[in-house]
Amino acid sequence: MLPADLLGAIYALISAMVWGSGDFSGGMAARKSNRYQVLMLAALSGMVVLVVCALVWGEHFPSRNSIFWGILAGAAGALGMAALYHALSLGHTASVAPTSAITCAALPVLFGIVTAGLPRTTQLVGFVLAFIGIYLLSKSASAGEKTFREGMFLAFFSGIGFGGFFIFIAQVDKGQVFTPILVARTVTLGIALLMLRLKHLPTPGLISNPIGILAGILDTSGNVFYLLATQYTRLDVAAVLSSLYPAGTVILATLILKEKVSRAQWAGASMCLLAVGLINL
Repeated sequence: MLPADLLGAIYALISAMVWGSGDFSGGMAARKSNRYQVLMLAALSGMVVLVVCALVWGEHFPSRNSIFWGILAGAAGALGMAALYHALSLGHTASVAPTSAITCAALPVLFGIVTAGLPRTTQLVGFVLAFIGIYLLSKSASAGEKTFREGMFLAFFSGIGFGGFFIFIAQVDKGQVFTPILVARTVTLGIALLMLRLKHLPTPGLISNPIGILAGILDTSGNVFYLLATQYTRLDVAAVLSSLYPAGTVILATLILKEKVSRAQWAGASMCLLAVGLINL
């Protein structure tokens, strides 16, 4: 049996890989449909997966505590995603993506320090390297020279939303995994439907965008592995390792879309690998 901390770290890294694949799929799906239509399809497919898993594993109905934190997590995640989409639509990808990811990881770290005390020195160094690596990984070779301040407010708001999801979903009762995330996904679906109505956009058919459905399955799977990670290791460790998801997105973009990987991205990947080693020493 693996030590709890190591098992938690493994779950967090799996979460990062799955989330990276989900982001790549979601980006591909958004080329075909409106971002809120993709969000709706992703929320629905994720809910189906969670219901099936809850039935197979016999997970009981979530407690009031888990429902409460699940609702907060779903609202924070959906609002963070909406802010990120808005920021990206302004054309500030080079500054928005890393700012959002770093803010997302930083909030759980601060929360973990306040609630559980300082981590080991090697872990703190690993956190710093991870933040730098995330930033470098998010720098596209073709992004152009965008100033870091452009879209900063929206990027920070997005990171706060995702960071809130990381913190809130980790507060659910131990042993409950699928049903609390199902509550969060239900809230996300409601927000997506509300945005479609406000934007006067049609509700997409269930098979109108299969990649959007795949994105939901992957994103939900990432949520499951992240929540498992928080039940075996510190919240800040789980959050930082899970936030390495840009690496998966970059790898898939290189293999499938043949996008060029910049030197900065290779350096970022190397820093992330070193960070993983230091965090788990």
